Amino acid sequence: MNTEAKLQRIEKYNVAGPRYTSYPTVPFWDVVNFSSQKWKSGLLDYGKAEIQLNGLSLYIHLPYCESLCTFCACHKRITKNHGVEESYIQAVLAEWQMYVDLLKDKPNIKEIHLGGGTPSFFSAQNLGSLINEILEKSDIDESPIFSFEGHPNNTTEEHLQALFDLGFRRVSFGVQDYDPIVQKAIHRIQPFEAVENVTLLARKIGYTSVSHDLVFGLPFQKMESIKNTILKTLELKPDRIAFYSYAHVPWIKGNGQRGFDEQDLPSPSEKRALYEAGLEMFESAGYFEVGMDHFALPGDELFVAMEANKLHRNFMGYTTQSSKAMIGLGASSISDIWGAFAQNSKDIEVYKREIFEGNLSLEKGHILSEVDLFVRKQILNLMCHFNTKWTAEELVKIDSDEIYDELKEMERDGILVLKNDGIEVLERAFVRNICMVFDQYLQRNQKTEKLFSQTI
Repeated sequence: MNTEAKLQRIEKYNVAGPRYTSYPTVPFWDVVNFSSQKWKSGLLDYGKAEIQLNGLSLYIHLPYCESLCTFCACHKRITKNHGVEESYIQAVLAEWQMYVDLLKDKPNIKEIHLGGGTPSFFSAQNLGSLINEILEKSDIDESPIFSFEGHPNNTTEEHLQALFDLGFRRVSFGVQDYDPIVQKAIHRIQPFEAVENVTLLARKIGYTSVSHDLVFGLPFQKMESIKNTILKTLELKPDRIAFYSYAHVPWIKGNGQRGFDEQDLPSPSEKRALYEAGLEMFESAGYFEVGMDHFALPGDELFVAMEANKLHRNFMGYTTQSSKAMIGLGASSISDIWGAFAQNSKDIEVYKREIFEGNLSLEKGHILSEVDLFVRKQILNLMCHFNTKWTAEELVKIDSDEIYDELKEMERDGILVLKNDGIEVLERAFVRNICMVFDQYLQRNQKTEKLFSQTI
């Protein structure tokens, strides 16, 4: 395909669309027919059985940051007051106790991830107390995977050691870009030396998987700056690299993403060129593309899981654990028991008040229908393995004629291979577009411009 044809294809498919960390996506959840009681019933009916069979993934949202990064689309609270730590941790522990009481048996934890916000905002002592109390009320899998997100500027040796002593072996550091102009625009000033220091510290302590998060499509980002960032990253040879596409959604995140003008962002074709340059550099350095946006060295567990066809994806991102049960603790956290989703209140004060009153702080959720579960399986397969299969009996659950028409058009555009019983993805950059074809809610609600970021 020549350059002009590639640009035309990018223009055609660069539309607003979900990232599919869940299906249905949060904006289309049926909140009217959801209730706290339905969530609890689902947790006991089939969530508990999944936990007993395959273990539990636990996500803990730690929302505080000392400063605002203007590229960030996460739920966070900006403060320099570290006095907020203790009461928040007590709320998370109280919420965990409610789930332990509800399940009755000690849950078998296979995975813990600390996300944010900035988990390393919290002191090493407070993080240690939080994890210690959670583990005391749980059974731990024989091969657990514990990970956390660290800010290179404030992750200390004490943080790394305290969590390592509790079983953490994975850490990801947010790098984004080393260019000073880009760093100023996104309000994330951190020198290479800070990243180098925490990376070497983590390895010295014994962490077996260190990840660096990079972002392409940021304001003022040029080909030279992204290549320089990647070269510096490769000097440290992290086990994994996340190469995320910047999601520009200022209408959702308010002033945080309005620290620069739209014209400061790379055009869709420029943004795609940044990704392709990164892809070539990672592959030349011995990394393999895993799922969407991720790269790993051959010995890393993420690559091993992909090769074994065991890669899984949930609200924490890609994971090597296959459990379909995930409980989210903390403000804004989302829980998932495969047949139902539930999200905590995003307001920290509301979350704490409801928890301390003895109630789960569930703001909204969704109970999945039979059709939802079929589509969810197809999207999960596409996002993890870049192929999917179905039976004739399964396909009657949805409007297959319309879906086939759209998939055939994508096949003509060289994006996929369509078979009678499935799909093989040829161009991974368009996997979100392929998933959108199956999305029943999206098809019924075509106005997505103010809900999602661009797909490319």
